[in-house]
Amino acid sequence: MAGLELKARVWIEKDGKPVIGKGGAEILKAIKKHSSLSRAARELGMSYRFAWMYINRMESASGLKVVRRERGGREGGRMVLTDEGRELLEIYERAEKAAEEALRKVSENLKSNKIK
Repeated sequence: MAGLELKARVWIEKDGKPVIGKGGAEILKAIKKHSSLSRAARELGMSYRFAWMYINRMESASGLKVVRRERGGREGGRMVLTDEGRELLEIYERAEKAAEEALRKVSENLKSNKIK
């Protein structure tokens, strides 16, 4: 079926409430990289407030503490992923990779007209 493309979105829910999707994963990855929410938000082109609210929703929906805020220090504090935050990000990335692989296989079958 020429010209057709399969697309999907992956997210994780708990009790019907979204916990993390692509945007949340990007925020967690950027925090992991920069140890700073403000630098993470700037890199992603979003406001600090939006990123902060996303993290709050993620923690509220999941019941997990995904980041730890550390105050003070020479550079004015930092933010790091907790063990639960790192695990949540890893689970999301594995699920996204598995979904992409499954879609790739089905797409290959579509292109070769194996699926009617």
